[in-house]
Amino acid sequence: MKQPPKASPQVCAGLDVGATELVVALLRDGQPEPTCTLPNTPTGHRQLLQLLTRRGATARVCLEATGVYSLNLALALQRAARVEVMVVNPRAIKDFQRARLTRLSLQQVSRRLLQLRAELTREQARLHAVEFTPDRDGLIAADLRANIRHLQKRIKALQQSAAALAAREPELAAQVARLRSVPGIGELSALKLLGELLVLPTGLKAKQWVAHAGLDPRPRQSGATDAPRHISRTGNRHLRLALFMPALVAIQRSPQIRAAYEALLARGKKKKVALVAIMRRLLHAIWGMLHHSQDFNPQLFHADPIANS
Repeated sequence: MKQPPKASPQVCAGLDVGATELVVALLRDGQPEPTCTLPNTPTGHRQLLQLLTRRGATARVCLEATGVYSLNLALALQRAARVEVMVVNPRAIKDFQRARLTRLSLQQVSRRLLQLRAELTREQARLHAVEFTPDRDGLIAADLRANIRHLQKRIKALQQSAAALAAREPELAAQVARLRSVPGIGELSALKLLGELLVLPTGLKAKQWVAHAGLDPRPRQSGATDAPRHISRTGNRHLRLALFMPALVAIQRSPQIRAAYEALLARGKKKKVALVAIMRRLLHAIWGMLHHSQDFNPQLFHADPIANS
């Protein structure tokens, strides 16, 4: 039997262009190769093309615009038949890296807020218990109240820091405003959600977001087609927690979301199952809002059936 022709190898390359040398970082069919250095001369350019197109490979190359140092190289790459080249403004690369770092910082601050809120809840529960037990001098209660005030100040300071992080990046600030168009999502919830979502790979689909959050329903019994389905809980618990309260509030504030929730209850779903379905549908909606730069449309939320509910 005749074998189908093999696909050409795919190469992605990033070049750091200096006055006398080229530093080359390669991915060949998704696998990294050792970084190499070539002279920034016509001979070095030919060596680079041979490296990129070895064994009939096609290549995509990205390099910074560095004036006269990169011009001849960019022209040589552009003339090559199997090479696509992109010359990037160094400022654009710097802005991208800064935005990436801001998103990671936002995620870290949001997760730290979650930890502090959990500790605050525990301290408040301890104070409640102490108030019903003998404490002649009130030392324990006083210490607990002092720590509660301290935690509240730290939480407020971190919330302000998270808001400042978002405000200094116009695109991120716009995304916060877009999420706040959803009934039930305030500024803090928007920051928590974006901190978890914006660090994900850009090519993921809505269903992949759902799986990442651990909100995808799966049967508990392997191989049983009629087994009860439960959310996997194998994904990002921070994202699930960030969706929980907005979904609860949205059910109260949005007639369309409440209608979707009540439709699930009418079909015999338990309240917890219906709430998880709303969380899942809300994540689908957020994916569409961010990818299509649109505010929340409540009519679309209840117009389509809730996937996998």
